[in-house]
Parts: sequence; structure tokens; C-alpha cells
Amino acid sequence: MSRRALFPAALLVTVLAGSASAQNGIPLTVEKIYAHGPLAGTPPEGLTWSPDGKHLTYLDGGELIDLDPGSGKPHVLVSRSKLAALSGSQASEQDKDHRDRYKMASYIWAPDAKHLLFDSNGRLWLYDLGNGIGVQVGYTDAASGDDPKFSPNGETISFVRNHGLSIVRPRDYGNAGAYPIANAPNPTTMNGEVDWVYQEELDVRSNYFWSPDSKNVAFLQMNETEVPLYPITDWIPMHATVDMQHYPQPGDPNPEVRIGVVGTSGGRINWIHMPIKGGQDYVPRFGWVDRHTLWMETVLRDHQHRYIDFVDLGNGQARQVIEITDDKFLDENYDVNVADGVIVLSNWKDGHNHLYLYHYDAHNPMAGGAPEVKQLTSGNWDVTAVSLVDAAKKVVYYTSNESGAMEQQLWQVGFDGQRKQLTTGAGYHEPNFSPNGAAFVDHYSSMMTPPQLSLCQTGGQCHVFWSNRALEPYRLREPETVEVKAKDGSTLYGDILLPAGQMLPAGQTAAASVPLIVNPYGGPGIQNVTNKWSDSLLFDELLAQHGFAVLHVDNRGSANRGRDFAQAAYHNFGPVQLEDQLAAVDAVLAKYPQLDKNRLGWWGWSWGGSFTLYAMTHSDRFKAGVAVAPVTDWHNYDSIYTERYMSQPSEFPAGYKDFSVVNSAANLKGKLLLVHGTGDDNVHMENTVQFIQKLIEAGEPYDLQLYPRKTHSIAGPDVRTHLFNRILGHFEQYLK
Repeated sequence: MSRRALFPAALLVTVLAGSASAQNGIPLTVEKIYAHGPLAGTPPEGLTWSPDGKHLTYLDGGELIDLDPGSGKPHVLVSRSKLAALSGSQASEQDKDHRDRYKMASYIWAPDAKHLLFDSNGRLWLYDLGNGIGVQVGYTDAASGDDPKFSPNGETISFVRNHGLSIVRPRDYGNAGAYPIANAPNPTTMNGEVDWVYQEELDVRSNYFWSPDSKNVAFLQMNETEVPLYPITDWIPMHATVDMQHYPQPGDPNPEVRIGVVGTSGGRINWIHMPIKGGQDYVPRFGWVDRHTLWMETVLRDHQHRYIDFVDLGNGQARQVIEITDDKFLDENYDVNVADGVIVLSNWKDGHNHLYLYHYDAHNPMAGGAPEVKQLTSGNWDVTAVSLVDAAKKVVYYTSNESGAMEQQLWQVGFDGQRKQLTTGAGYHEPNFSPNGAAFVDHYSSMMTPPQLSLCQTGGQCHVFWSNRALEPYRLREPETVEVKAKDGSTLYGDILLPAGQMLPAGQTAAASVPLIVNPYGGPGIQNVTNKWSDSLLFDELLAQHGFAVLHVDNRGSANRGRDFAQAAYHNFGPVQLEDQLAAVDAVLAKYPQLDKNRLGWWGWSWGGSFTLYAMTHSDRFKAGVAVAPVTDWHNYDSIYTERYMSQPSEFPAGYKDFSVVNSAANLKGKLLLVHGTGDDNVHMENTVQFIQKLIEAGEPYDLQLYPRKTHSIAGPDVRTHLFNRILGHFEQYLK
């Protein structure tokens, strides 16, 4: 990539003259960015292939569009008026947040490719493409979590209702209706439903699956009886209401889980034997090997042991076939691909996340193990995801950053190890494959190119079918790439955007007049600096138009840079991250004399919010900061995430004390704005309240902004406009 050139110095930045054309573009305002939806446009939602691969459908402008994979021509499949008739009740703030955050499907195709099932806030409508009629089926009492599915033969629809599993057969719906096959035994137990912590931390999107012969359903039961409750209060009504959320914090009991199998007539549940690995284990993924055999992935609570077991439904016994271990913590990609005698999964046992091929006897899975056949990929780069495994063609389609640490391209690798790159063009490619692998949609963007969608023939040509050029009149400027050497010798990637006219020719100096705002995420599991479009560029440009420079750097502990880089966050939630950010700040201050070292700011969200507080209580260099939805005490966050990096509190008490900023609040330097949504079910508001209490005890002043009912994302055009005006105003007041 042209923006990335490696120099021997600690910091490498190519300095260009300030862009005069940027000054001639339309000026940005917070209202233009946030008040009327995304300024870059919203790509079509619900991009879905039909089971036969003959239809590619998506929602756009309130209509369901069908794009012919052969000709690339679109037509309206379901009109706006018909979709409006299928609408359900108004979703709650929490439900809207979850559907967006966890990408819950709003419709699915039937196996016959002649029907669609629409999920409208929990109301299910079966839509016949032949006659254009929609019939409501299986109405759920809850507004979310219904997770509808067709059986493989298409004769039955299953869904979650009242925390248990129910089914309905559309052909006799008028006579029989929906009925339960695995009721939840009590209010604190869920059959087939996913709890919050599995959704958030294990990327679980469904907890039940149909057998290949459509006769049985395997589901995960989650018993939350011992999981502590957290009250989420709504103060808007005259009489405040409280929603009690099951939320395991570090060291607390996790949900007890087990897998059951039930037939479509309900009745007796066949509970499989769960191997005792370590207690309080997680089951991130499971599914069917064949109609007689299940596979199950187990991750121990210490996050250092991962197992794949096959389970014989005849006797309920499990047999371990794969074991993966790590001395610190495992890679967070828990996906497992099981098909026709092969298993494909990734791990980072060679230092980077790569693909491995295993083999088992497809005719008798329980007869032996699943030995490793081949490491399919290798090199100083990471596989980021598996897109499709085609066992018949003996090929795996995957994405990786082999072409550059900030890039993502689509590749294929054969079971023989032969590889081929399938996408081109510097940037970020995210594929969505047809069921037969013959075609895919390429969701492409780069740092300066908003998302565009192309229909591609696998190994062939691509044709763009959606893009948006609304940003062209604003003439956005491209940030400069920076590379900084960390203390351990690893390279840190970042970018910096200066106000227009402040990029000086080489060798020229200027008075230190530009304030610098640092805006990292900093936490593990995320790569923030990529050659990928982010709407945050618009706010960075707005800050630059107001005279600020903005710096982003991915410190050690960030994702997609190999095992050692990620594991720098093990038992280290502050010192190593701050060390890297300060090294980057010093490097850009040395490179750009126009930056004012006495006017430094910092802001961040979630882990980035915690990082803001850590920086402002462990350094006196930052004059102003904004912390949005921060964790202030690691005892307060969820068990899965926190224990992965910090172990349990009883095992690492010093870390929980030293890295929790609530214990360093008295050392706060600079002007602080704290921001939180009162309905945040991810990072609870208790974090901000507890930090405020410590500030009061220490006599430290602070500013506070609350958003009633808003969740972790603080979503909505009105509140986003208000929030970012507050952030801008805070830096205007204290850094100018």
C-alpha cells in the first residue's frame, strides 16, 4: 500500500503540503455528520443469498431487492407497502441496540427458495413469493431473541418463545398453531436462547440447531440461577422501572450449560454427557456431524484450553478429538467448520492465527479421533476469518492481512496448501458467499473510500451494484500514516490528521500552535487502525477544521498482529498500552514542530474510555479528556472478557487493584468529561458512579453527561448530535 513505507527511524511519516482543496470543500458540522443518518450513506441491509444461490436479496429504502447473480440486474421482490404491512410493535431501546450490535437477521429464506420468513421485532411473517401474501406465524411474547429457523426439509419453523423452544408447521398452522417442544423449566433457565454475555463475548448468535434429517433439535440450556443480578433503571416514567439483568462479573458463577436433544413432538429431552474439563466451562459452538452425532466445542474458564468433542446420541457419550492449549489465553476466534470428514479451524500456536485441517471418518465419526492433516496457511500475518469451507472441492475461502497489517483481502487455499488471492485493490474486503461458493458479495472500503458492494464471480470479475458519492463535496483529507517502534521492537501503526495548511514541507519549522487529541481504543481484540472506512474520520476532519490534530495508534495488545502482540495485554491492562501511546505522542511531537506539547487531549469509548481515565490518572501531560462509557473497576465488567486477560480476582488481586482507575481517581490531572447511557447493559453505569464518588472524596472537579435509557452505543441522531457537540465543546473550552 502506498501509504505504508517502513523507515529505520522510530517514527516514519511522509509530510505533505497542506491540502488547499480541502479548504474549498463544504465545511463539516456535528449536525451534518450525525443529525440525519450516516453522511456516507447506509449500505443495503440484510444481504442474504437464497439456498439455491439464484437470488441475492437485500433491504434498501424500505423495499426488498432481488439482485440476479447472473445478470447483476436488480428488481423489487417485496414492495415497501407490503413490508410495511408486516411491521411489528415498536422495539425498545435495548432491543434496537441488540439487533444492530449483534446483527440479528430481519428475514430468512425457506429451503425451497419460494418463501421468506420476516422477523419484525418478534412477530414472524411467512411470505409466499408466488402470491405475495404474508401470514403471521408463531408470535413471540418477547421483542427479541426469537431466532427463527426452518428445518432442513422446510416443513417446520422453530423459534424461541418465553425462553424455550417452540415450532410451527405452516401447512397446518390454521389447525394446530405453534406449540412448545422444550419449555424453559423455570424463569432463570433458557433452552436455546442466548444470554447477553455469550452474545457479547463469544460471538454466539444462536444456541440451537436442526438435525440434517429434520427430526431433532440440539440446543444449549443456560441455567442462570446462580448468576448475580444487576438493576438497569429507567427514570423517565413517573414511577421508575427496573429491569434485572443476569450479569456474571469476574469470579461470579457463570451460567451452567448443557446440551439437550429433543424431537419435533417434544417430550423427553436427551441430555448428552458433558465431559468434565475444569468446571464453569463455555460452549461457544456446537452442531451436527451427522444425524446420529453431535460435535461440541468447549473452552475452559481459564481461556487456556479448547477442546472439540464428538458425541454419540445413542448413548450420550462424548469423545475428545482435538485439544488446543495456551499458557496465557487462546485466540478469540472460536469458529469451527465440520463437514464431510474434515474439520477446519484456526489458532495461533505457531505465533500467528492460521488455518489447520483435520480429518475424521465420515462413515463412523466415533470410531477414531480427528488428527491434524496439514497446516494450510503460514507466515508473518494473520487469518482474520473463514468465509466458506467447500469440502467437495477441497478448498477453503478465508480473509487475511497477508498483503499488509492494515489490509484485508480474500484468499482461497486448497486442502493441498495451494493458495490464491481472489480480491484486489488496497483496502478492506469482507466477502459474503453464495451457498455453493460460485459467487460472493465483496463489501469493500478503504480509509478514504466509503463502503461499496460488488457482485463477484469466484475467481472471476466483479461488478459494483451499490456505492455512495455523497462525501465528494466535502473533500476529505487523508490522514498520514505513522509507524512507531515499541519498546519490545514491534511496530505500532497509526495515523494523524492535522488541520489544513499545517502539513509543512520537509525541513520547515513552525511555532507550536496546534493542540493534539489522542483517540485510541487500546484494548485487546480490536484493530482500530486499518485501511478501512470509518465514520469516525468525519469527526476527525471536523476537529481538524476547528484547529485540532487527531492521532490514532494501535498499541500492543491490539488484534490481528500475532499472538505475542495480542498477549501483551495478559495481566497488563494499562502500563504497556500507555507506554506505547506516549511513545507515539513523543514521536509525532518530534516530527511535527507545529504541535503544542502543552495542549494535549485524549478521548475514547468503552475500553477507550477506561484508557482515557488511566492516562489522565497516570500522566500529567493531558489537559483535557472525554471518557465515554468507561469501565472504572475491572471487578465490574463481565467474567468472560475480563478473566480472559486478567484471570479471576482471587488469582490476580494486584492487577484488579492497580489497573482499575477507580483506585487512582485522586490522581486525576486535566479537565474531565464523563459520559454514560443510563440503560447501558454492557458497561454498567455503576462504573461512572463509583468513579465520581472517588473524585468527590478527593475534591476533584469533573463534568458529567448522562443519556437516559441509552445503551452502550448511545445511538440515535438526536443524542449523537448532542454528544459530539459536547465532546467538541469540551476540547474547545480546555485546549484552545
